[in-house]
Amino acid sequence: MRTLFIYPEFPKTFWSYEKILELVNRKVLLPPLGLVTVAALLPQHWEMKLVDRNVREVTSAEWDWAELVVISGMIVQKADMAVQIARAKERGLPVAVGGPFASSTPDAPELELADFKVLDEGEITLPLFIEAIERGERGGRFSAEGEKPDVTATPVPRFDLLQLDAYDSMSVQFSRGCPFQCEFCDIIVLYGRKPRTKTPEQLIAELQRLYDLGWRRSIFLVDDNFIGNKRNAKLLLPALKAWQIKHGYPFSFATEASVDLASDDELMEMMAECRFEAVFLGIETPDAASLETAKKLQNTRSSLEEAVDHIGSYGIRVMAGFIIGFDGEKSGAGDRIVEFVSRTGIPAAMMGMLQALPNTGLWHRLEKEGRLIQDKDAAKGVNQTNLLNFVPTRPIREIANEYVDAFCRLYEPHAYIDRVTHYYLKSGQPRWQQYVPASFNKVSLPSWTDVRALLIVIWRQGIKRDTRWRFWRSLLKVARRNPGVLEQFLVVLAHNEHFLEYRAVVTQEISEQLAALPPEEPTAPVRQLQPV
Repeated sequence: MRTLFIYPEFPKTFWSYEKILELVNRKVLLPPLGLVTVAALLPQHWEMKLVDRNVREVTSAEWDWAELVVISGMIVQKADMAVQIARAKERGLPVAVGGPFASSTPDAPELELADFKVLDEGEITLPLFIEAIERGERGGRFSAEGEKPDVTATPVPRFDLLQLDAYDSMSVQFSRGCPFQCEFCDIIVLYGRKPRTKTPEQLIAELQRLYDLGWRRSIFLVDDNFIGNKRNAKLLLPALKAWQIKHGYPFSFATEASVDLASDDELMEMMAECRFEAVFLGIETPDAASLETAKKLQNTRSSLEEAVDHIGSYGIRVMAGFIIGFDGEKSGAGDRIVEFVSRTGIPAAMMGMLQALPNTGLWHRLEKEGRLIQDKDAAKGVNQTNLLNFVPTRPIREIANEYVDAFCRLYEPHAYIDRVTHYYLKSGQPRWQQYVPASFNKVSLPSWTDVRALLIVIWRQGIKRDTRWRFWRSLLKVARRNPGVLEQFLVVLAHNEHFLEYRAVVTQEISEQLAALPPEEPTAPVRQLQPV
């Protein structure tokens, strides 16, 4: 089968980073790991091509070449998913869809033209799909019926199908699933509460494949909770460190983890020595009552502020997610998030209004209470510019206005420089550099792309804008007091080139949605918390 993989377009999001990617001549932050994994699970004698629509358009020649179209994506990509399915059907091509959006809402109208729906995890359902194709069937739905695969049999993804130069970072996956039961999270719905991991040998083989293809930049471990199985993470890290030493530390790593990472010094030390430079934490809110409402009890067991500082002391930069709009939330939640982020100095603080994702505990509870908003056009998904898709317990205008105000304050240029400076003055030194073999430890000149990006940031933030004095004071302060993190400091300062523009996107899109609301929108009564 001549198989054409299509990855749908993303709208602008917090993580799209267009302005930053322009500086370093890249198109997209991360590649479609799911599709290249699917490609590895299909018969390898099939001919395959992949088009990431975030990088480029599908050509007429590729449409003409294809015998089968495979499309996968997340909820936020569903609009373009529908467009690409329709284009394939106009050409008479069979279409197979899968991934998180199809698995969570297989009957969504955006997917109605698809011939095959390959749901859940491909290790189980792709063999069923292949058998159907070989029997000559022209459609079907394939589900794992709750079964979860053993990922130790998952092959190395087909990274060779990617246009590697288009991506700023690469994606690999070590584990699936998370042991916690946060009410709003769909990870445990899609992948279960028992984290399943690959073997260290598998992950090393994936890194070696990327190395052999010439990759030398950062890698994001897309695990939704890298430390969900701490035992297996600790088995992986020594092998990862040995591989990094052998190859001269060609990769830096980032991942996602639960806040309890801060309670395990051994694990943080191992990650730092492997060159984990950043970790994303789902902090959600500094309000303990809201965390209990959301059943995110793991975030209530110790000080969140101390957790951020402790992780940072290992030279691992904390990124964090925050949510506004929980049931029973008191006015001023946006202010409290801004105050928390400012105190801790977290540079990248993602904010969004709470969304009830399909089939989560939150979705089922709100459906039972009659509070879900059924107008799907009004509830577009999970982007940071969407209003809540349910009736909240306080006025939606109040929540939305607090959100816009908080987001704009977080990424106001002067406040951002102060926050990043505060963070890097207390950040720990990189711990991996002492392990770089002498044969690799040579001073290499930066590329012209990097020099150009630095000069643009200096021109914009240090000369052109009214941040100029703050920029240079902060730069000299970090260079004098914590020089080992100066390069990271400059890179993170550059990130605000994206957020400055994204503030306007958030403000405009939220304002347009608020203008379309009826004058008196409903609110729900606050439910009483059950004893924990």
